[in-house]
Amino acid sequence: MTKPRPRPLELLTPDQMAKADAAAPGFGVPGPVLMDAAGRAVARAVVQRFRPCRTLVLVGPGNNGGDGYVAARLLAQLGWPVTLAALAPPRAGSDAAGAATRWTGPSAPFTPEEAARADLVIDAVFGAGLARDVGGIVADTLRAARRIVAVDVPSGLDGATGQVRGYAPQADLTVTFFRLKPGHLLLPGRTLCGDCVLADIGMPLAVLPAIAPDTFLNAPGLWTLPALPTEAHKYTRGHVTILGGAEMTGAARLTAEAARRIGAGLVTIAAEGRADIYRMGAPGALVTEAPIADLLADPRRTVWVCGPGLGETAARAALPVLLASGRRIVGDADVFSACAGNPDGLRGASVLTPHAGEFARVFGAPTDRLSAARAAARRTGAVVLLKGPDTIIAAPDGRAAINDQAPPWLATAGAGDVLAGMIGGLIAQGMQQGMTDWDAACAAAWLHGRAAMHAGKGMVVEDLLPALRAAWADATDG
Repeated sequence: MTKPRPRPLELLTPDQMAKADAAAPGFGVPGPVLMDAAGRAVARAVVQRFRPCRTLVLVGPGNNGGDGYVAARLLAQLGWPVTLAALAPPRAGSDAAGAATRWTGPSAPFTPEEAARADLVIDAVFGAGLARDVGGIVADTLRAARRIVAVDVPSGLDGATGQVRGYAPQADLTVTFFRLKPGHLLLPGRTLCGDCVLADIGMPLAVLPAIAPDTFLNAPGLWTLPALPTEAHKYTRGHVTILGGAEMTGAARLTAEAARRIGAGLVTIAAEGRADIYRMGAPGALVTEAPIADLLADPRRTVWVCGPGLGETAARAALPVLLASGRRIVGDADVFSACAGNPDGLRGASVLTPHAGEFARVFGAPTDRLSAARAAARRTGAVVLLKGPDTIIAAPDGRAAINDQAPPWLATAGAGDVLAGMIGGLIAQGMQQGMTDWDAACAAAWLHGRAAMHAGKGMVVEDLLPALRAAWADATDG
């Protein structure tokens, strides 16, 4: 498997990208230069992907339309049969108006019939900063297209949330510029964009500090995995304790094995009154029947995982005790049933790992997942990892990362238990090396998905654990 090619980590909302565009002239890169580079990037991506064919370029009145005017002109210069259809003329004096004056090719009405006649439609109607829902003639025309290349995002897709506003078409290819937007990674936006090309258009990097991005692509470089110094021993690598339930014993076993494989020095399953079943598991996982209060008397038990397979009643009893201890707590699975409708019951946790249903049980059903995860992190003071194919990791300080390293076959029973154990193991190791809870959650989410890619289709959760070694190597260049 090839290692993922590094991409810029910062994700910019449409408003932040507008600030970058506005700041660029101050660093010697005027708007028309950026527009010409953007249109050139679209034309280049089209030529690389498609053979010459009847092409209709749909343009709107803003800068997105300006990029379309440039792309149309350059494709026509290459001999492509290009026609342009404008929804409305560009605003007088704008960069798009300047680009429009350089288009001398044929024009057509902005209608579904024209779109249906074309072999390829370039959608440069609206960009990511959409101000209203898309409907009417725009939706009908885009709906009639057979193949679409979107400029920035498919029109109708909110670049900040990945949600559809009214109607958005399915693009075969999307070409965007400088930095990805959250909507390129969040569903359904990620799917609607098709293949997504990020083009360098010469935007100066100096625009970024003033913008202060707080949303990121989750990838190595955003975090650093714990190193293993020569003098390390099992206690410096941390001790993770996992509460074991009476019935779904496999969940705690998977959590324990994941914490061990990710590098925790010691891992204990605490199973008061039910230890025998756990003692039949892997010999490297310690098992104890001691009460939680006795175990908390040992200060070396720095990290606890509460929830996987524990049961709602047991979680409701144990969680407040753990939270009151001041230890690092990873809350998963049954803790969300125990705290249904009571977000404040989770305050004091280090990391919370709900899937969408569990999140809704505690915080209410999210519509904008990114905003909802951030709000939950602020409310609880914990890092909130909202699981899904577009997993979001939100910190209480407002930072958020979006993970796109999760193949669909990772949706299998036990995968969440493994993730909880990985987070606990990374927190335990990283405590002496300055690895924050957010770093640990982000790193675990990336490694989790990457391991699933190595395990391949047909994976069951037991295949995920040995694949963590290859995922770790991908994140550290060996």
